Amino acid sequence: MTKKLIVSLSLPKSGTTTLAVALRHSGLRVADWRIRRHETTNTELQNQLIAPMMYEDYFKSGDPFARLGEFDAFTEINAINMKLCYWPQTDSGMLAAIEKHHPGTRFVLSLRDPAKVVNSISNWNNLGSLRLPRNDVPGLPRPYGETPQELTRWIEGHYAFCERMFRGCDNFLAYELEAPDVNITLSKFLDIDVKWWGEANTTASWVKTRRNEG
Repeated sequence: MTKKLIVSLSLPKSGTTTLAVALRHSGLRVADWRIRRHETTNTELQNQLIAPMMYEDYFKSGDPFARLGEFDAFTEINAINMKLCYWPQTDSGMLAAIEKHHPGTRFVLSLRDPAKVVNSISNWNNLGSLRLPRNDVPGLPRPYGETPQELTRWIEGHYAFCERMFRGCDNFLAYELEAPDVNITLSKFLDIDVKWWGEANTTASWVKTRRNEG
């Protein structure tokens, strides 16, 4: 049986690490932004950013996950610094290729209050002050991204893009990050038991867990 992948289309600071932790607690092998050394024995993958690998394989073979078959889920797939700027979750060609080569892939989008996303972006290293405004991000080309209003419009635009891209599709779920029963919603959609849900990778670097039963 073909393995059904889980791919998050969420933006940074909207709960991607929380999703990664939750899926790992559910027994899945998860790649989140970068493949850490302890996550694979394949030395060619260790410490590699996910997004550049996806594009390399997409243009080489058509399959964005050609080298990433050992993983079950991908929870943050963008990469941005002062040398590269990759946003596969905004690329319709990339998303279509994932569906073609990996039938049954389930796409999820974390919906978080844009004001809270903007606040987290602004307080996370130099993401809001340097990396976003100085790169040509899809939907946020230079020089935009320096103000909360511009970041908010970008975030809302991405939510709308995903909703249009997958309108009427049963392999897409947009979920409210702070809903009290979010782990139950994800459990039903992903057909796994998501027992843990909380906050991870916050600015204060603490984790708060919440369990929902039933």
